[in-house]
Amino acid sequence: MESVRGVAMVCSALRRVAHMHVYLVRKASSVSKGHHHHQALGSRPAASEFAARRAPGSVVELLGKSYPQDDYSNLSQKVLSRVGRNLHNQQHHPLWLIKERVKEHFYKQYVGRFGTPMFSVYDDLSPVVTTWQNFDSLLIPPDHPSRKKGDNYYLNGNHMLRAHTSAHQWDLLHAGLDAFLVVGDVYRRDQIDSQHYPVFHQLEGVRLFSKHELFAGIKDGESLQLFEQSSRSAYKQETHTMEATKLIEFDLKQTLIRLVTHIFGDGLDIRWVDCYFPFTHPSYEMEINFHGEWLEVLGCGVMEQQLVNSAGAQDRIGWAFGLGLERLAMILYDIPDIRLFWSEDERFLKQFRVSDINQKVKFQPLSKYPAVINDISFWLPSENYTENDFYDLVRTVGGDLVEKVDLIDKFEHPNKTLRLGLSRHVEDIHQPAPSIVAALPVPQRTQASQAACLLSHEAHRPLIWAMRGWGATGWCLPCADGPALLKTGAPGHMARHSPAPSFVGSAFEKINVCALCPSSLASSGASLRLNMHSLNKTD
Repeated sequence: MESVRGVAMVCSALRRVAHMHVYLVRKASSVSKGHHHHQALGSRPAASEFAARRAPGSVVELLGKSYPQDDYSNLSQKVLSRVGRNLHNQQHHPLWLIKERVKEHFYKQYVGRFGTPMFSVYDDLSPVVTTWQNFDSLLIPPDHPSRKKGDNYYLNGNHMLRAHTSAHQWDLLHAGLDAFLVVGDVYRRDQIDSQHYPVFHQLEGVRLFSKHELFAGIKDGESLQLFEQSSRSAYKQETHTMEATKLIEFDLKQTLIRLVTHIFGDGLDIRWVDCYFPFTHPSYEMEINFHGEWLEVLGCGVMEQQLVNSAGAQDRIGWAFGLGLERLAMILYDIPDIRLFWSEDERFLKQFRVSDINQKVKFQPLSKYPAVINDISFWLPSENYTENDFYDLVRTVGGDLVEKVDLIDKFEHPNKTLRLGLSRHVEDIHQPAPSIVAALPVPQRTQASQAACLLSHEAHRPLIWAMRGWGATGWCLPCADGPALLKTGAPGHMARHSPAPSFVGSAFEKINVCALCPSSLASSGASLRLNMHSLNKTD
């Protein structure tokens, strides 16, 4: 009884988006899609904060500006609520500590002719950029997968939340700067686990060299050239000489080795891995051996000369690097979950109030409780669905309570003409069925099953829920007037490969299938594991 009561408390916390963490586990890599798609005419979106599917002519207000909405708009209120938080500028926040340590290093190591820092720092640039800034200025092709709506947050077809701090490179180069750091929050639609969050923070570094600066101190440097017309290879760009490329590469790697040594200490094992970025070539990732494990900490490379030229610095050559502040902080401070950076719990924040930014800190966990595991399953629409759509939905409903989502099963329905026990094919239902059966009174069940129903209603698709520890399984249907819970009372885990239950003639008193979206009852689906986990409670 105590264990059931404890689980019920956790489920109640899920619904209130309180102090606990939900764990929706997805163990496979993809979700199988069905073969048929049907539009439910007359069905309406849930009254929720899920996706910003706004009516034509509507606008979104962000940072004091208005942006008209269109078919590209896909921001959720969850993500919008993070804009302007600027964790990297909050004093004594762990991300602020990392930023300050990097700044301190560059200010001390690289000094200009008049004793002033060579690198200027920009840490308050607006995260709203144009698609040209985020992609085109960086030579990212129009058909490049990184532009996908499913991977980015668009305000509209012309404006978006930046996906990287590199979106400001061209503007700063065009302004005449040749050495700078950019720090800021960046936004990407991504999976849900302890390492990924739709908002994270990057630090970008850029430095340009003139011929004199690069070859100064090199024997016979006066005779060496930055540019030539040749062919591109794995080792250099077609416009760069091999001598210039090798010197830029050496300076870049030495700069970054000194940086990570300053952060992590002496004696690091470091290796370089060749990689690809559209705006640098050659490109590399740096990995460090930390506590016996090789960890990627940053990406870098020789800047594409086409980008440099277009910004007005045709007589210079340069390098660029980018690193994730969360990644460094998680390694350095032993922080296990990226969601913790958004915590306002004093027990978390006070651990980083140190008198010296270089002081060693080891994060002390706030919770001693294990996860509580539950499973859910649901049918998928056959078209216009990406996994990131579901991740945004979960984050909107569960907030920062969601720890992880993993696929544990995928399945095809054996009956392609799926019936609801109403003598009608789902394919034939193209409009709401307001009076097929009367409304179902929601049983007096746990908050968890109600939360599962809320997920169903938000997603506009039926959802199977199975509470393993409770011996209860049921179906949730999205309805025009709100979620309706169908409790079967069957023990154990619902057989995911069995046909959909026939609602008519079952043990239910009444069933509401109004505004049922037939496209949701496609022939494929997914099963998810729901783990509720408190990271904060310690007593």
